[in-house]
Amino acid sequence: MAAKIKKGDKVVVLVGRDKGKTGEVTRVIPETGRVVVSGVNVVKRHQRPTQFQQGGIEEKEASIDASNVAIADPKTGEPTRVGFTVGKDGKKVRVAKKSGEVIDG
Repeated sequence: MAAKIKKGDKVVVLVGRDKGKTGEVTRVIPETGRVVVSGVNVVKRHQRPTQFQQGGIEEKEASIDASNVAIADPKTGEPTRVGFTVGKDGKKVRVAKKSGEVIDG
């Protein structure tokens, strides 16, 4: 199946405690259908000190389900669904359903 959300995409969170926040996708986990978005779903992890790293409480982004985010429309920044079409050069490209704009990627 073609990837509707890719690394580097600007996305909007649709549900959950971070609803309405926008961020950039830093990692996609296709096996579980989850994505990691910068600044969204920040959790605290207690880290034991190691030989190379200091211990303490560290904050990092946890993954969220890909169905809970939507691509931000390149024109307006609002959440939109993603469609596919064949571009002028014959390649398959992603298109924002709301505005019809081609999503770079």
